[in-house]
Amino acid sequence: MKVLLVEDDARIGRFVEKGLKENSYTVTWCRSARAANDAISESGYDLVVLDLGLPDGDGLELLRDWRRQCGFDEPVLILSARDSVESRVQGLNQGADDYLPKPFSFEELLARVRSLFRRQGSAHNTILEHRGIRMDLLAHTVTFDGDPVDLTNREYALLELFLIHRGRTLTRTQIGEKIWEAHYDMQTNLIDVYVRKLRQHFDFGPDAPSLIKTVRSVGYMMP
Repeated sequence: MKVLLVEDDARIGRFVEKGLKENSYTVTWCRSARAANDAISESGYDLVVLDLGLPDGDGLELLRDWRRQCGFDEPVLILSARDSVESRVQGLNQGADDYLPKPFSFEELLARVRSLFRRQGSAHNTILEHRGIRMDLLAHTVTFDGDPVDLTNREYALLELFLIHRGRTLTRTQIGEKIWEAHYDMQTNLIDVYVRKLRQHFDFGPDAPSLIKTVRSVGYMMP
């Protein structure tokens, strides 16, 4: 799942980004209101972790604009040093789904992120299944014919991307932007390497079609 982290403090930003990535989330980290606005307009996100004190604007105004003008209805977790009851109430009234004051423990932040995703369960499919593969997006687990499959964070994110877009051809550029956050046509064989690794995790037998089909000169598709 894709998380947009809006935090201008480099130490906190690195801390949260690293922790979320270690728990298999795909994270885009922005350090200003302008960069966050650009990110929201260019790509979809499943959740936003939002600081309020940004160098070029106020996080509450940013959130209000997203809710009213951009039609953004995904969950938002405010992460702020403003820890008064008044600030929390104001944040929730402006459209936040949760509010965590600084300083904080990463374990609590992660629990709140997972809780927000669980609340979405009725509106979003959090279980992806295909050919015996079962991916639980909330528990961050993958099984194949009931047996657990150990994937790296990149492999997990790549499998999630193919499962969500099953039957659709994904170009190298699209894969690069989603998994490696590279906004250009990747010329290396990095994607080929990870697709090959992913295929090796799932043995369908010698006569069965491959998990991921190569679309010559274009990209890949999960049929």
